[in-house]
Amino acid sequence: MVEAVLIDLFSLPANLQNNIPGLLLNTLETIEKCSSIPAPFVYVMCCQRQENGEQESLLPALRNLQSLKKRLQVVHALTTAAALYTIKQRLDEKDLSIIKVILPTLRKDLVKVYIDHLFTAVYQFEFEDLQVASDCKNLQIAEPRSEEQMVPTQDVAVILSEIQMYLESLPSLNGELTILRSSLIPDDIFLHGFTTRTGGISYIPTLSSCNLFSSSKRRDPQVVVKENLRRIAKAAGFNPETFHRVKTDHANAVCITGKTEPDSYDGIVTNQKGVTIAAPGADCIPVLFADPVRKACGAAHSGWKGTLLGVSMATVNAMVSEYGCNVKDILVVLGPSVGPCCYKLPHESAKEFHQIDPKCVRLFDSACPYIDIRRATRILLENGGILPENIRDDSVTDQNQNVTFCTACHPDKFYSHFRDGNNFGTQIGFISIRD
Repeated sequence: MVEAVLIDLFSLPANLQNNIPGLLLNTLETIEKCSSIPAPFVYVMCCQRQENGEQESLLPALRNLQSLKKRLQVVHALTTAAALYTIKQRLDEKDLSIIKVILPTLRKDLVKVYIDHLFTAVYQFEFEDLQVASDCKNLQIAEPRSEEQMVPTQDVAVILSEIQMYLESLPSLNGELTILRSSLIPDDIFLHGFTTRTGGISYIPTLSSCNLFSSSKRRDPQVVVKENLRRIAKAAGFNPETFHRVKTDHANAVCITGKTEPDSYDGIVTNQKGVTIAAPGADCIPVLFADPVRKACGAAHSGWKGTLLGVSMATVNAMVSEYGCNVKDILVVLGPSVGPCCYKLPHESAKEFHQIDPKCVRLFDSACPYIDIRRATRILLENGGILPENIRDDSVTDQNQNVTFCTACHPDKFYSHFRDGNNFGTQIGFISIRD
């Protein structure tokens, strides 16, 4: 069932531009008569150039549509990207996902390109054609034409550039962009950091504001994540075009940059200068590895499954085998993750952590004991030959500044799947070798 209607009046023929209030009234009356639900939310997008005095002239006409009066919003913007993104925000405020788009036939293929990039698979769109009547004084809603035209590559490039420019112009939300760093990793050789949730443009509460992951199940599109990453890259000093993030599978496969990339992997290593590698975390641990002797580095995503499967030592072993690193030279920093104060697992899973070390489990006899995945990771690294003093986590302070916070305990600083549910945001740990 349609939850909202979007009417695109952004690019009407010149002879109709002076009669938008009348045209809109006619269109809205048609929606009232034909809609499968009474008075859906209606959003009308118009070009900013039409704004002078026009919004006021619409109001008297709309008074005849009492049921729609409080459900209609007219959005004026300089570009289609700005108008659609503004409407997306208003749809998200109301948690609306099923949208009927009524637009001129010639605009449909172009607008679909905008929608493909500004929305995700969470949203469902259906289209109807908005046609100029034979008297050239009216608009009519018609069944959409079935044939679709491919939008020329150069037009797609222009649309993507328009979207990017608009997103770059948006202000940062919920505080300044903040990157946490550890003094264990030598700053003259490596560039590294752990992101927090502030300083991006994501506006949905559980994703606000520097979310760095997009999926078909979430409302943040890839273009927003890309803009958040661009801001991080600018602040940190790395090139977002040579950025590689693990393709998580909650296992222990490791990707070697420059070699064939696996379909999924939770560890990644490189010895290439200027290539930034990263691992996500939203309760799972983003773990960074640095060897200042052989000038190689790594990143791993270690959740409870990856911890038990030994993803951190798998990453270490890849650095040793690929780049000739000595285990005793490798430095390891554990980033923000869910702590033993908050994280629980079913008793069966807790048994495996208890076998690593009983101190990794609290209230072991309960149905869902508390688990310390960070302690388990440290123990497994030490067992693998990493020197205790070369590991930084919340058991070792870093110049009185701990970078291994509990994500669930700090909603102002970090995302947390455990705390926020399925529509959660993601932060990352990243590292690269300086040129």
